[in-house]
Amino acid sequence: MTTDGQNDASAPAAEPKRDPVRRGSNRGVVLSCLAALLTMGAMTWAAVPLYRLFCQVTGYGGTPMRADKAPDIVSDRTITVRFDANVAPGMPWTFEPVQRTVQLKLGESMLAFYKAHNTSNVPVKGTASFNVSPDAASVFFSKIECFCFTEQTLAPGESVDMPVSFFVDPSIATDRDAWAIKEITLSYTFYPVADTGAKAEAPKGAVTPEEERRGG
Repeated sequence: MTTDGQNDASAPAAEPKRDPVRRGSNRGVVLSCLAALLTMGAMTWAAVPLYRLFCQVTGYGGTPMRADKAPDIVSDRTITVRFDANVAPGMPWTFEPVQRTVQLKLGESMLAFYKAHNTSNVPVKGTASFNVSPDAASVFFSKIECFCFTEQTLAPGESVDMPVSFFVDPSIATDRDAWAIKEITLSYTFYPVADTGAKAEAPKGAVTPEEERRGG
């Protein structure tokens, strides 16, 4: 003879019932997380071009401004612009300014050139990043046309002159942070574009920009 307590102990445990409301809630959480991840991925993909556009519009971080034309007013005050050139590791180009410095009037449109040479045996596509120093001058330095606005492709052994048209806004002379600037440096760095294709190799005996700077 068994007691009621013994019957309760030997009886199988009842299977808990699933809450349909909770299941729907969990599914909603999963979908929300997936949507958030997709949104974050899209924002990450767009961050670089959006940041670059923001810098070009505002001059933030030493990025030069873009303009359709030079101003109508040209000042008698002059300023020196120095040109700098670099290539990223793995970029089989030589790249240098044709002239190291120019002197121009504030508001005057100026045309300068850089020279690039593909030292490899395959076509290589590149894109140039750029900045102006000191940072306080960047909002007054504007480009009208520049090779850096588009990707550049050089055939094996090809050399090209790459132009940049720019001006320095006359209002720099009255800015409390930039009025004393007498020299501005415009710097470019060329990077290989990922879809170049076959790995580029420099021919034997070619001097890389790094070796050239070290004296061979």
